[in-house]
Amino acid sequence: MEKPTLYRKRIIPNECIALKDDTILYQDENMLITSWITLKPRKDFHHGVSCYLFEEGYKISKFYREDGSLLYWYCDIIATEFFPEENKIVFTDLLADVIIMPDGFVKVLDLKELTQAYESGDLSIPMYTKAVTILGNLLDIVYNGHLPTLVEKMEALEN
Repeated sequence: MEKPTLYRKRIIPNECIALKDDTILYQDENMLITSWITLKPRKDFHHGVSCYLFEEGYKISKFYREDGSLLYWYCDIIATEFFPEENKIVFTDLLADVIIMPDGFVKVLDLKELTQAYESGDLSIPMYTKAVTILGNLLDIVYNGHLPTLVEKMEALEN
């Protein structure tokens, strides 16, 4: 089976970018694991590995510095659309994010942008509700210490 083309769609700013340099490490009906380098050079991080969990509605990434040391885990709330006739998958970033530092500190990001997108009409009520629900589910998993179970496959492929 030919590997699909992956796209990252953003609401703020409104853009859709092909992730043409991402390498697909694993794919099944509910999961996609990729490795990647940053689209634009950055000083804070250089590359990473991402695990897209389609049904759960999030992408969990490990961000690495250029020297290979772990910077943090970064979790995006996403909506996934499949286009089999074009062999592509579009991941829409639903704005809310969670960062997990190596020491276990958890930070939720971009809730203001999530609300702004809803208020401006760029995000429908069902998508807003979906994003908040998924964020709550993900935080429950993180706070209950179950994140390692979600990313076992990603960890195995990394080593």
